[in-house]
Amino acid sequence: MTINKIIDWGNSNPKKLFLIDGLGATISAVLLGIVLTRLVSFIGIPESTLYFLAVIPSLFAIYDFYCYLKIENKIGIFLKTIGIANLVYCCLSVGLAIYHRATITHLGWMYVLIEVMIVGLLAYVEMKVAKRLSKRVV
Repeated sequence: MTINKIIDWGNSNPKKLFLIDGLGATISAVLLGIVLTRLVSFIGIPESTLYFLAVIPSLFAIYDFYCYLKIENKIGIFLKTIGIANLVYCCLSVGLAIYHRATITHLGWMYVLIEVMIVGLLAYVEMKVAKRLSKRVV
């Protein structure tokens, strides 16, 4: 499936993007706050940083599920908001990985980079769909 097909699907199902984002955010929060905190010696990211990072997708999940259940109008602005938030989260994750470069392992880098690629792609789709939705309204 090409990125344009994904964007077309998202344009037809914009609220489902909140559901996908919320489920992904929940998975990230669990991985960061529960799983990886027990594997600090394998990934090299301090427990306090993992807990800090876990809070962010937890908040995103609340936002996403609220939008999925309650938002009916101006969906584009809400998608744009979570898209921007996801991009900021990606930058923060990479920044913290660089900050901990002395201790982070290859496995830690792999986790961060895979998560950033997935979240970044989702943010890109959200931003594209939000842009199309805002053009539709005008």
